[in-house]
Amino acid sequence: MKTITGMNAKKAEKISKALADPNRLLILKEIKKQKDCMYCVYLNDIVDLAQPSIAHHLKILTDTELILSEKEGRNVKYSLNNQVLDDYITFLESLKK
Repeated sequence: MKTITGMNAKKAEKISKALADPNRLLILKEIKKQKDCMYCVYLNDIVDLAQPSIAHHLKILTDTELILSEKEGRNVKYSLNNQVLDDYITFLESLKK
């Protein structure tokens, strides 16, 4: 697979699939609203899904490296991975050139 600016086609495909779900997009937007950092417990109040469903979406987002997780005591803090987002955008922009 050809790599364009740190992103290969396989990784771009995986990210595209992750972004195809409206709940995952909502989670990303909410993390962004909170200054790019949000604790998992707050997502339960924002996203109208059961906790296991939220955990599933968070796993997909962390597996694609769109978000980073950091354990703080009993809580998990999520933040956007701006480098992966930038690489993905650059990959998509390279398709139109």
